[in-house]
Amino acid sequence: MRALLALSALVLSSPVMARGKAEEPDQKAARLEAQMTDAERIGLLSAIMPIPLAGVEVDIPPGVPFTAGYVPGIARLGVPPQLSTDASLGVVNPGQLRVGDVATAMPSGLSLASSFDPILAERVGVTIGAEARAKGFNILLGGGMNLTRDPRNGRNFEYLGEDPLLAGMLAGYSIRGVQSQGVVSTIKHFVLNAQETQRNTANAVIAESALRESDLLSFKIGIEIGQPGAVMCGYNLVNGQKACGNAHLLDDILKGEWKYPGWVMSDWGAVGDVSYINAGLDQQMGRQLDEHPWFTEPLTAAVGKGDVSKARLSDAVRRMLRSLFAIGISDAYSTQPIDYKAHAKTALEAAREGIVLLKNEGILPLAASAKSILVVGGNADFGVLSGGGSSQVTPSNGEMRVLKGGEGPVELFNRQSYFPDAPIAALRAALPQASISFQTGYSAEVAAAFAARADMVILFATKWEGESYDSGSLSLPQGQEDLIRTIAAANPNLVVVLETGNPVTMPWLDKAKAVVQAWYPGQEGGQAIADILTGRVNPSGHLPMTYPASLDQYPRRALPGLGLPDKTPVEVDYSEGADVGYRAFARSGEKPLFPFGHGLSYSKFSLSGLSAVRGEKLRLSFTIRNVGDRAGADVPQLYMVGRNGERLQRLIGFQRVMLNPGESKAITLTVDDRLLANWGDGQWSMPAGSYSFALGEDAERLEKPVTIRLGEKHWKD
Repeated sequence: MRALLALSALVLSSPVMARGKAEEPDQKAARLEAQMTDAERIGLLSAIMPIPLAGVEVDIPPGVPFTAGYVPGIARLGVPPQLSTDASLGVVNPGQLRVGDVATAMPSGLSLASSFDPILAERVGVTIGAEARAKGFNILLGGGMNLTRDPRNGRNFEYLGEDPLLAGMLAGYSIRGVQSQGVVSTIKHFVLNAQETQRNTANAVIAESALRESDLLSFKIGIEIGQPGAVMCGYNLVNGQKACGNAHLLDDILKGEWKYPGWVMSDWGAVGDVSYINAGLDQQMGRQLDEHPWFTEPLTAAVGKGDVSKARLSDAVRRMLRSLFAIGISDAYSTQPIDYKAHAKTALEAAREGIVLLKNEGILPLAASAKSILVVGGNADFGVLSGGGSSQVTPSNGEMRVLKGGEGPVELFNRQSYFPDAPIAALRAALPQASISFQTGYSAEVAAAFAARADMVILFATKWEGESYDSGSLSLPQGQEDLIRTIAAANPNLVVVLETGNPVTMPWLDKAKAVVQAWYPGQEGGQAIADILTGRVNPSGHLPMTYPASLDQYPRRALPGLGLPDKTPVEVDYSEGADVGYRAFARSGEKPLFPFGHGLSYSKFSLSGLSAVRGEKLRLSFTIRNVGDRAGADVPQLYMVGRNGERLQRLIGFQRVMLNPGESKAITLTVDDRLLANWGDGQWSMPAGSYSFALGEDAERLEKPVTIRLGEKHWKD
């Protein structure tokens, strides 16, 4: 930690602090950049990853901590050094190389998305940003939000589901929270980085109109709300061009049409040539992971030969400085201790809101009179599972248990880590009158013998997901499906709790009386699960992605590139276009296992009175009432379900609402016209005619639609 504080002190002593507070960020950036030499400019445009990796040479300057990225500052001009840290789920200590440095480990991105709660997303962002700043980091590599186009993607757990509006809003509010603490947040991975298999060479093929209406729209919403200081481009290709060297995406759309003022940084090892700077890339990150440190000597040579203009070099630097100053990373960094207990409360609230009750045949909440409960599987005796890769946090609430992940450089990413908040301990504390025992489930027959003697069984099923790795199927691994069937045959009073980073298929669904999706619930996950199971907290999570009945319901039954040597070029044809997830199911009429937006409660809610009024914007109003006997939160969802006789479905609005029994609330939501339109010929277009809208508890359970006539409209982004 001394190294972090030393770098913070360098920032604090910067002359910009004393003289620049009233100066506009763009003016300050231009003034300082004009005073730089080309060597100083180029020095800002690449970063090392200051982590020792076997077989990878890197010279880590004295005092620089182990972290994701480091760029030296320019002391004579008061330009601070850049210290980047992963990621969206908390401040990462890579491989625990910073001995003793912990952080608050938040629930997974899919858990946050299940809350449908932008205010919670902002609070989580504030908490993570505050910890990053207190530790001396000034760039957080968060804002992960690639849409779920394949439910096997190993990084889906970091992201925010399949819908552009939901993902964009929650990413934007999370980024807003991070940056309120004077820490730059990225938004990533721009764009269509939707699978980990062959992620460096997979070519995402998609029509321009479909890309605009789906993944690009989600990023645009996130950028508008969060105003991130940096955009991180992805590893993959998009329509034949590497994402980090794709002039159409970076220059034409992001910086041109959208007028994005910040800078574009690469993902680590995603740069293939110095020419990427002419395509809109501003900074090469983790340069020792690329074939060459392109933005060092090769960039100097390219500028000298005129292949890269001085104006482009200045533009890259000014964009970066502008973001640093606008967000305030040059202000004094706090060296106050972190209140981990207070931050843990945010993690607990996030875990509670993210847990989804998928099925309940009256067995939940657990009766206080329950005498004998058997807990089986999932390592529930010592923790809750987390996802793997660059988002792995070292929790603040105790020592995590790590199952090693193989050999060589991939070992760090392939570790399976369990946070120490054990569900069984939380259950015992919540139900002191009950006898709660545990079986590992290693032997299904042994566990079944004990299950037959218990009043009920809570079975924890897990599936680990991680960066650089996709699942081959949606099945629960390691015989857990057979374990569930065997336990259910011994005791029908079975509750299954899922700790997974993606949907799973459930051929055993009819054997369980309740199913709870806990995702990767973060360091307070054990307590949150117990709170939901016992009814101390009323479940309110809703699925941010469709649970298919089978992979046959998706356009790519085979995962492109799976099993081939690393970096084999493959094409991923996104033939579904903008119809991602529930949109495709609405068009095909196929029935999923659980629809997008699904989530049960221990209470009941009614929706009524949907009406539509068109002024400058379309406004939809309705009333929600809690008709049950428990206080709880619900997430009413508004969908466009038809346009001029065309069958389609798009989420156009949602709101999380907390209500006491008998309480009702009138709600009015204003609709973004882009959600009603299509992209073509360089603009958004809404045809004149009849538009139908439906209100529902999820993408399937919809009330009778209302129809309104809307006029023709065309506009550019």
